[in-house]
Amino acid sequence: MRVMRAEPSRFADMTAKSVGAVWRAYDLQITTYAALLGVIGLLMAYTNSVEANQSITDNGSIFSRALMWSGLAIVAFTAATAFDYRWFKTLVWPLYLANLGLLMLTLAIGDGVGGSARWVSIGPLTFQFSELAKILMIIVLAVYLGNREGRLDSLPAVLGACLLTAPAVILVMMQPDLGSSLVFAAILAGMLFMSGASLRWLIAMGLGVGVAVLLSWTYVLRDYQKDRILSFISPTADTQGAGWQVAQSQITVGSGGLLGTGLTNGTQTRGQFLPVQESDFVFAVLAQELGFIGALVVFLLFVALLWRILSCAWRSKDPFGTLFGAGLATLVLFQVFVNVGMVIGIMPVTGIPLPFISHGGASLVSIAIGLGVLQSVNIRQYKRAEW
Repeated sequence: MRVMRAEPSRFADMTAKSVGAVWRAYDLQITTYAALLGVIGLLMAYTNSVEANQSITDNGSIFSRALMWSGLAIVAFTAATAFDYRWFKTLVWPLYLANLGLLMLTLAIGDGVGGSARWVSIGPLTFQFSELAKILMIIVLAVYLGNREGRLDSLPAVLGACLLTAPAVILVMMQPDLGSSLVFAAILAGMLFMSGASLRWLIAMGLGVGVAVLLSWTYVLRDYQKDRILSFISPTADTQGAGWQVAQSQITVGSGGLLGTGLTNGTQTRGQFLPVQESDFVFAVLAQELGFIGALVVFLLFVALLWRILSCAWRSKDPFGTLFGAGLATLVLFQVFVNVGMVIGIMPVTGIPLPFISHGGASLVSIAIGLGVLQSVNIRQYKRAEW
């Protein structure tokens, strides 16, 4: 009887210790920074809805769709956090094949602009599977490179990682989506660098990417994509044509000043002078209406988020966690750099979204899944005895 009375108390103590260990391992800062960026994204969706003369309560408005995607992102983040990331090591090849299957499905039934095939309609929503493919590819590469820890100075290991990534890059280029294909290349380079791959192979891979870009220019890119790149090289050559977007974007950013014009009060955005202001050029809207201070706050939030992602990666006891964190950080950093650079005219227009801020649920949900996987790594790092 004495033993039976003691068992519930002992079980309660073990449960409390287990829950406490989980919460100590859970990185609340990552969730906080991501949530704040998501709120800013909702503010941009609200102002774009108003300036497009949409009722924010309408089911088809930019703001209502952003709310729907935010809810799905929260669900995806929670599910990914609860899922034991170690199963990815078992399921890696089915995930890889599913990844390629989704990209081929997009080519087969996808919709887009100007004859492209970039997104698939699912009920009232449109989903861009290339965004999900970025996270799935990070998972696949994290498993592959983690299994070859200490052997990544050899050509076969590096070449294997390149061959794993190549089919996804080719399928995305066929959509055609130059921006996303560059993101895949950046993810591969970032993860190889963090894994300790030989610098000479990274340089060789960079040269290979350069050759691929030249071939894509000749055989893959559409005329409008070439015009965008040429307008970046010579921005003042055609400000009424291919250079219109960047010219209007620069005017929009410059008109914000220090404190901005205020939400829904943008002169350029209310007049709809800026194309795709809710997605590709949303940073210009943010800079005009929230000003330099608002843009600086967004940058600081991204820096803080990236620091926490890399911190979690560095302290991971599992090579998968280190490499996955490196890939996720590369994804976010590259997209922020290219999107903002595109808006201010120092990068060509490629259609890469600004994480959390650009309207478009596929990017938001995919990054939420990535952050959830990282939290799953965090909370499962402790030994069972510590729980």
